[in-house]
Amino acid sequence: MMTEELFREDATLLQCDARVTGHGEGGVMLDRTVCYPLGGGQAGDAGWLVDGEQRWRVTDTRKSKEQPRTIVHLIDGEALPHIGSAVCVQVDAARRDAHRRFHTATHLLCALLPYPVDGCSITESYARLDFHTDEPFDKNAIQAGLDRLVAQAHPVRHRWISEEELDANPGLVRSMSVQPPRGLGRIRVLEVEGVDLQPCGGTHVSNTAEIGALVVTKIEKKSAKTRRVVLGFAT
Repeated sequence: MMTEELFREDATLLQCDARVTGHGEGGVMLDRTVCYPLGGGQAGDAGWLVDGEQRWRVTDTRKSKEQPRTIVHLIDGEALPHIGSAVCVQVDAARRDAHRRFHTATHLLCALLPYPVDGCSITESYARLDFHTDEPFDKNAIQAGLDRLVAQAHPVRHRWISEEELDANPGLVRSMSVQPPRGLGRIRVLEVEGVDLQPCGGTHVSNTAEIGALVVTKIEKKSAKTRRVVLGFAT
C-alpha cells in the first residue's frame, strides 16, 4: 500500500499516471503520486484524478493514519475510482506554485532570523513562522533582507544525508515542533546556496528569484518568548 512520492525529487512535476490501491479515511490511496500531503507546516496539494471522461476533485492530500508511508487523496463526492483502476493524477498548479514560493521564502526568513522555530504554516495565501525568542523584530529590516535574498537569485536544491550525518550536525534542525522523519536511513535536506541548509521534505522553487515580490504583512508578539512573522505576496 506504500505510495511512491514523486514530489520529493521533482516539485515541478504536475501530473503522473497511477493505480488505485485502496479506499479509506475519506479518500483514495494510489501506488504513486505527485500530490504533497499535509506535513511539516505545509498544506496538502489539491487537484484531480482523471480516468478518460471521469474526473474526481482532490480537495486535500494527507498522510494515512492507518497505513505507514501511504498517502490519502481526499475526494469531493461519494463515488470513488475503482480499486485497481488506472488514473492520471493532476496537481492544482496555482496552489502548488504558491506553496513552493512561500515555503522557500520561510527558509530565507530562517536565515535572516537565527532563532529556533516553534510554529509554521504554509498555505497558498500566506506563510508564517513563529520564532522562539524575546528579541524585538524590525519589520523594515526583515523586508529589506527578503528583497535582497530574492533578488540575488540563489540556487535552491535538495539532497539526502544519512541519519548519522544529521546526528553529527544537530544544529541543522531549526524546528522545535517538527522533527525530520526517521527510520528510512536517510534525511532530505533543503539548501539555499550560501543562505540556508536544514532538513525539509516540502516543495520548493529552484532559485530564490522565482519566489517573486514578498511582503512582510505582520509581526506579532504571540507570547513572552514567541515572535510571529507573516508573509504575503505583493499584489
